[in-house]
Amino acid sequence: MKLSCYFASLGCDKNLVDTEKMMAYLGENEVIFTDDENEADIIVINTCSFILDAKQESIETILELSEQKRSGNCKVLVVTGCLAERYSKEIREEIPEVDAVVGTSAYDSIWEAVSRTLEGEKPDILKDLSYTPASIARVNTQAGPTGYLKIAEGCDKRCTYCIIPSLRGPYRSTPMKSLVDEARALADRGVKELILVAQETTLYGVDIYGHKALPELLKKLCKIDGLEWIRLMYCYPEEITEELIQTMHDEPKICHYLDLPIQHCNDDILRRMGRRTSHDDIVEKIDMIRSLLPDVTLRTTLISGFPGETEENHSELLEFVRKIRFDRLGVFPYSEEEGTPAADFPDMIDEQIRQDRADDLMKAQADVIFDKNKSAVKKIFSVMVEGYLPEDECYVGRTYMDAPDIDGYVFFTSDDQHMSGDIVTVRINEAREYDLIGERFVN
Repeated sequence: MKLSCYFASLGCDKNLVDTEKMMAYLGENEVIFTDDENEADIIVINTCSFILDAKQESIETILELSEQKRSGNCKVLVVTGCLAERYSKEIREEIPEVDAVVGTSAYDSIWEAVSRTLEGEKPDILKDLSYTPASIARVNTQAGPTGYLKIAEGCDKRCTYCIIPSLRGPYRSTPMKSLVDEARALADRGVKELILVAQETTLYGVDIYGHKALPELLKKLCKIDGLEWIRLMYCYPEEITEELIQTMHDEPKICHYLDLPIQHCNDDILRRMGRRTSHDDIVEKIDMIRSLLPDVTLRTTLISGFPGETEENHSELLEFVRKIRFDRLGVFPYSEEEGTPAADFPDMIDEQIRQDRADDLMKAQADVIFDKNKSAVKKIFSVMVEGYLPEDECYVGRTYMDAPDIDGYVFFTSDDQHMSGDIVTVRINEAREYDLIGERFVN
């Protein structure tokens, strides 16, 4: 009788890629998958531990799914991912229902963890963080036309607020041939939009090729039949080169969209954060990008209430948001993480003030994005269809300006029938705060 497995994948898209690879390893051992935890012989929870909210969600999920083990429905309960890497001992002490703990660099040992549990063991598998499993096999869990390609693991930046290097190890690029093969396999399964992710994509190749090889990788990916859009995420501004932007300009499959997390604009705060850039550097890089790609969509993330941030620093950041006019923006109130230098900094900001400052920044950005959305009215865009909403009698999709799950949508009517992944032209008739409303345009 085949074993059935339920997966709970928490956190970021990079974690999702690990989940899909673990599913492939289990599938090779004749494990089948279910969406109902009540029917599962095996439950695997791939956790996140990036900030406090993520840790709490991971812990709550483990406790909730532990009930399946207590009730006898589940034979094997495995906790993997960042929380497992960071708190393996505490998980063992506090949640005895957990059978196996698998670290971030050990996801290729997921079947070993399951089989050893079935033999009566309680294994902890935590491999050296410089190790990277060599596998391109994936189970695509995305219902729509989008797939993620994780091009590197780990990070060497060591920003003072970030725990990731301790959880994921040093920066390790995946060899280019493996990535191209993996991307081709995703395209063969119907993926139309490929999103490149890593802790930092812009340093791809430096460790194994001796230079920034992202432009070269992009050119190879653009040759894959079936892929229509290629999107870049997590591009550190100081590492973005003119060669990269020129490649984006020259290759029509690459979306004119860049996610460049700057975190702040004040030089003193940037130094305290351990960032390797400055206010003037950021402005200069944005000017370069916009000059070479006038229609580029720029997304960024900011941290509000970092230790030592004054009201003047916050006001400077607010003015920066209004002046630079990012197309997309997210804000995280600072979360002190044990084991990071910033957690021991003086001048810690009250949590309510952190949240209030985050709200200020999002209000400023809301005005910016609504103005930008209004400028899209009467224009015509290519839209990738994600699905149909029968209750609203309209389709939902995205332009190149919007990444899935974090940005806005286009809702449009059409007299024709469309499938998920189709790219159609849409005329925008109305702007909402974050979304656009339109109709199918036929020339």
